Amino acid sequence: MNDPLEKVIALLHPRAVASKPISGAGRWGVRYSDFGQPSFCAVLEGRCRLAVDGHPALTLEAGDFLLLPATPGFTLSGFEPVRPERIDPKATPAPTGEVRHGTRTGPPDVRLLGGYFAFEAPDAALLVSLMPAMVHVRGAERLSVLVRLVGDEASERRPGRELVLTRLVEVLLIEALRSTSGEDAPPGLLRGLADARLARAIRQMHGQVARSWTVTELARTAALSRSAFFERFSRTVGLPPMEYLLAWRMAVAKDLLRRHDLGLAEVAERVGYGSASTFSTAFSRHVGQPPSRYARHSTASRAPLPSSTRLP
Repeated sequence: MNDPLEKVIALLHPRAVASKPISGAGRWGVRYSDFGQPSFCAVLEGRCRLAVDGHPALTLEAGDFLLLPATPGFTLSGFEPVRPERIDPKATPAPTGEVRHGTRTGPPDVRLLGGYFAFEAPDAALLVSLMPAMVHVRGAERLSVLVRLVGDEASERRPGRELVLTRLVEVLLIEALRSTSGEDAPPGLLRGLADARLARAIRQMHGQVARSWTVTELARTAALSRSAFFERFSRTVGLPPMEYLLAWRMAVAKDLLRRHDLGLAEVAERVGYGSASTFSTAFSRHVGQPPSRYARHSTASRAPLPSSTRLP
């Protein structure tokens, strides 16, 4: 069975994990400015307060897992009133050991493992927009195990570390997103997949991206009228069906142009266009440059991460 979530994660190309232990005690608080890269946090013991920009403040407890696909600004603190210390994660050097906030001695009130990673995909912003802005999961043992493995692997220089970390992060993302899927998820791919009828159409779009789909055909797949399907898809996923299909085709096309030695006609055929010229016109309109130029200028080389995310 086609799995759209798996395909989205694969196209994101997550990589380069950096993680660090964090603890706090007494009166403490830190304010992180907008970071832009995806980040995660797992609470190992104790409790703390988290306020992410645009979301109500919440209490994090032992066993909680938090994923921020785009990491806006946030404040992390204890429960006593305090003026938080301001930190710019793009400029602050990466710590070499545990980060301690508040009282420096004695047992901490909370211990966490925090980490960052990068999405290598050129269309990461599009794909991230299909995810919830914040994923908060409580009591998921599988996530706790994965986070511990990530922390252990990132702290050692074992052979094959980068490959292991890449695979672990892919699994971590899938597990976190699958844990938060449901009808109460915000508009996006996860909420669409939670709708049994829309999920049929989404799976068909992802599984047969080259097919010349129409709204009527997709509605028939979902066993809905054309108008009901269009309204339900747009409201649930956040994009009209044909816009979603176009965005997905262009994301796949970019990946093919970057990573494979394929001719323009073959790329066009793989993403549903009858000719290279038709595909080139659509790609240029969507991306802002013709596919031939995009292929020449795009490489699979990895852009450097901000200093605070680089591994030692």
